[in-house]
Amino acid sequence: MSKSAFYEFFTSKEHCFRELLADEGGALIHETLAAAATGRDHHERLRLGITTFVLSCFQQASVARLLIVESVGLSEGVDEVRHELQGRFAGAVAEEVRHAKEHDPFYADKDPQVFGRAVVGAVSDSVGYFLTHPGADAESLAESLCRIFAP
Repeated sequence: MSKSAFYEFFTSKEHCFRELLADEGGALIHETLAAAATGRDHHERLRLGITTFVLSCFQQASVARLLIVESVGLSEGVDEVRHELQGRFAGAVAEEVRHAKEHDPFYADKDPQVFGRAVVGAVSDSVGYFLTHPGADAESLAESLCRIFAP
């Protein structure tokens, strides 16, 4: 693609990066939330969401690195896109915790918003670390995270 053709579609390289992040990261979050929605109860939905996110990140390492590693602090506009994507995941987790508080002792004393952000932070940080340090087993990582957040 020529430079002039590129700028017909994007106002800047950052604009291109934001669009790519929104499309690819959005697809990853959509896949995660769709898988989680198939669970029978809050426990299974949380485990499916965490597991799908981790496994998908390892299967689509370049997309995951874009969302989790390379976009951090790049620019205010890129951070907004990343935060919106993470917010969708955190919001879904928070909603599960909100409903689980009434009948699951593990979640009874948890603040849903804080718990949702903690899940996203821990899952993203763990995936980011192990994507940049080869040799990790995605299934073991997912199971470890599920034992912490959805025992």
